[in-house]
Amino acid sequence: MPDSQEAEVKKLLIVDDDERFAERLSRAMERRGFAVTVANSVADGTRLANSENQEYAVVDLRLQDGSGLDVVKAIHETSKDARVVVLTGYGNIATAVAAVKVGALDYLPKPADPDQVAATLLQSSEDGDMPPPPELPMTADRVRWEHIQRVYEQCDRNVSETARRLRMHRRTLQRILAKYAPHA
Repeated sequence: MPDSQEAEVKKLLIVDDDERFAERLSRAMERRGFAVTVANSVADGTRLANSENQEYAVVDLRLQDGSGLDVVKAIHETSKDARVVVLTGYGNIATAVAAVKVGALDYLPKPADPDQVAATLLQSSEDGDMPPPPELPMTADRVRWEHIQRVYEQCDRNVSETARRLRMHRRTLQRILAKYAPHA
């Protein structure tokens, strides 16, 4: 009997530098039957990925010490069949493609709903290629804000260069950057 219970435990690695978010997601995933390990950096995530096989992983794209894609690569070097979901607050098509190319199963916006994360991780190949649509997708205002933030970061936080690339007035961009992200 203990062997069947052990077989049911699903090992999950969560890599996110937002410690409060990682802890909330960890508790939620434990309630869904996962045995969770949390790392808060690329270095820790890579070390854990190299030290033991990972069945499942949820990795933030942007971490304080680098890119979560490096962790995804490390996971797939030791665990070819690992099912990895990349989370990000700065989503765009280019990074989604990059995540899938290094082995991510899917790419979800933050804050991620634990039910959606679990469903994506556990989705079988017979379920089809597309996951179900999110219950609460990002609003158009949030998508716009995310895009502006991504370009701003890619321009090394240079307001003038970002404004030029986005074809908007610099002062308008400064006002947008001074505001908080729109809520869902």
